[in-house]
Amino acid sequence: MIFPKSDFSTVLVVGTTKGETRSLRIKTKHINRIRQYAFTICLTLLLLTVTIVFLSLEISKIQEERKAYHREIAHLKSQIPVASDTTQARNYIQNIENKLKKINQYLRKRGIEGFAANDIGGNNDANADLSPEETYALYNERLEDILSGVAFTPIGYPSNFAVNSRFGYRSDPIRRGRVEFHPGIDFKGRRGDAVKSTADGKVIVAGWFQGYGKCVKIRHKNNLETLYGHLSKVNVKPGQMVSTGQVIGRVGSTGHSTGNHLHYEVRKNGKPVNPGSYLSFN
Repeated sequence: MIFPKSDFSTVLVVGTTKGETRSLRIKTKHINRIRQYAFTICLTLLLLTVTIVFLSLEISKIQEERKAYHREIAHLKSQIPVASDTTQARNYIQNIENKLKKINQYLRKRGIEGFAANDIGGNNDANADLSPEETYALYNERLEDILSGVAFTPIGYPSNFAVNSRFGYRSDPIRRGRVEFHPGIDFKGRRGDAVKSTADGKVIVAGWFQGYGKCVKIRHKNNLETLYGHLSKVNVKPGQMVSTGQVIGRVGSTGHSTGNHLHYEVRKNGKPVNPGSYLSFN
């Protein structure tokens, strides 16, 4: 395509060494836009500079945090008794054992069976052949299991301890003569009794839900969910974060129900599992 002469401008380039002069034909529109081009280039360089500075600061921050973690780890390691000091090591282990017993007592006060703490270590003669390092490892593993269970697993009773109907097949209380699969546990209760969350989590249902009537459904970690059905009142909202022991509703008889009680479910990967397995710590 041949452009008219007016579409082009001639630019003279004068050499500084030999005095040579060259001429370049450039489209006039590019010369008119040279300020725009210069601004775009400068803005791009500025953005790149800002990005590089930001990333450098973030890297420095991460490195400082890593150093702080290493210092904290070194400090914690320094608190561990020297393996050669058998008396000090045994005292250290005995202190842990006493703390485990206190945790167990606390769990039992909440109506939870508690966990087995026998034959882990300490002054038990059965483990006399274990080195202090091996005993520490056993205790550490056990404590990790306990902490994981307490933090992420629905444990204990959401309401009254009296069970009215268990998990599994049963006679349909509404349609007489039929058998149904009961995906949860029913707890006896009076209208208005408090219903508490059995683990930290996020509310995903708070309101009328199918045959459960007024219902609260909470999503926990490890792909676990709990469901609280037939409530007379709901105290939480969808999206709300709740903590263990928080009152989330009140016992009632809404939905497909024949009387005041709490229907309680535990679901793993969306499928109901026996909540009885979660009533005790083990």
